[in-house]
Amino acid sequence: MPSESVHTVRSYEQELGRMRALMTRMGGIVESQVAQALTAVIESDEEAAQAAPAQDPQVDALEREVETLAIRLLALRNPMAGDLREVVAALKITGDLERIGDYAASIARRSTRFDLADGRISLSGLESMGRLVQENLRRAIDAIVQQDADQAMDVWHADRAVDEYYTAMFRALVTYMMEDPRHIGPCTHLLFIAKNLERIGDHATNIAERVYYAVTGDNLPALRPRGGAQSDLTENVSPR
Repeated sequence: MPSESVHTVRSYEQELGRMRALMTRMGGIVESQVAQALTAVIESDEEAAQAAPAQDPQVDALEREVETLAIRLLALRNPMAGDLREVVAALKITGDLERIGDYAASIARRSTRFDLADGRISLSGLESMGRLVQENLRRAIDAIVQQDADQAMDVWHADRAVDEYYTAMFRALVTYMMEDPRHIGPCTHLLFIAKNLERIGDHATNIAERVYYAVTGDNLPALRPRGGAQSDLTENVSPR
């Protein structure tokens, strides 16, 4: 192979590697944001509540950097087959990661707006849901790094459990509000937080679907596994 061709191939591989590294870094920051947001809610940690939104500019900057690099690869390198799928998936995955960061920042900000000093509202369900969402996000990001279709499939199936937690949380919080009107304020904030966690789970599943397609060339079923009977009311609390 002529030296110029060798150089071109090496440069192309370096750009692909850089794109993957940027996505990995972006995923790590977003994971940190979600962890801090949950700490802010569960432990009433004001420092964590400030830390999660503070990382938003980094996430936004990385999204723009990945997009610029991906567009350059598409325009100048003419990627084919698996490489083409990976580059196109990267454009979509960074959007999912950016939205996850936004939801984490929203959770962190909302954690400072209510007080559970009377101790009558349990956060154990929210904590369990948060841990599952964190685990799904971690595995989705690992699937990106390792280009692991099997791990992506595991995340896709786990979305059902997140939905089940959310449905249970919704019912429990509505019950708290019916029992004591003083709980309406804090429970409303907790409903939004639970919905944000459910949305983070959805975006982690989006990532899993995109990784699976990039690796295998096949799409997962359009209809995802759903958990519980999510009512119309649960959709109405979505923080758009």
